[in-house]
Formats: sequence, C-alpha cells, structure tokens
Amino acid sequence: MRKQCRRKIWSTDINPVAHAIAGAAITTDDVLSKLRMNEYSALDSIIKGEGTVLHWQVIVDTLNVAECMALDGIGPEVLPYCKQAEESLVKAARYYEKTKKIILDAQGIKAIRELIEYADLQQKSISRAKFETYIEKTRNKVRSKAKEVYEIS
Repeated sequence: MRKQCRRKIWSTDINPVAHAIAGAAITTDDVLSKLRMNEYSALDSIIKGEGTVLHWQVIVDTLNVAECMALDGIGPEVLPYCKQAEESLVKAARYYEKTKKIILDAQGIKAIRELIEYADLQQKSISRAKFETYIEKTRNKVRSKAKEVYEIS
C-alpha cells in the first residue's frame, strides 16, 4: 500500500483564523459562570446533606485542576486551600463508605469556598486553550496514577 498524505482539512463551516483567535482569548464570563454555578451547587447540595458522589466528584475535579495549575505557577497561593480541601474530601469519602452520606466539616467548607474562588481567578487569567490543556494534563495525571495523586480505594 502506498503512503498517503494525512493533511488536516478544515470543514467549510469552521474558520481556522476565528478558531485560533477563540482559543487564544480568555474564557468568556458566561462559560465560567456556568462552571462556577455547577461547583457552588455541588457544594450547596453537600452542605444540605443531599450530596451524591457526583457532587463530590465535581469538587474533586475543581481541586485537581486548580492544584495542577498552581504547581505550574498559576496562582500558587491556592495550594494551602487545596491541601485543606483534600483532607476534608478524604474524610467525607471515608464517612460515606460507612454511612452513605457525604458530610463536610466547617473548615473543609470554608477551604472549598476559597478554592472555588481562587480557581475562578486562575481560569480568568489564562486563555481557553491553556485552560483546556491543564484539564487534559490533570486527567492524564489521574489516569497514570502519578506519585502526587491520592487515590481513595
């Protein structure tokens, strides 16, 4: 079989210049506000005692991405809150294994609120493409079970 060229062919409905500009731009406020609303509603559900594993996972995902960005130098002041939130989320997971209810302590709730605020500032300070790169980097770290990944079994 002969070698074939595998060029990237843009469909006619996508303008590559506009696509590049959108990737280089800061993420829009409406997208970030939807993300924030999702995170705060997950935290609110857990505080009310109606939290599920999916709500817990939303907060864990926020924690992981914020910590990954902070370790790369984008908003490193969030790291103490990441540590506190991680400890609280681990405690909540252990409690869930026993009682099937997700409960956070007051210090954990405060740390998670601060974490969400710092994560918002981190995401507002970088381009959309870079933010998506950090999401992918975090996903790859979790998949590969890197040494800094804490796994709850």
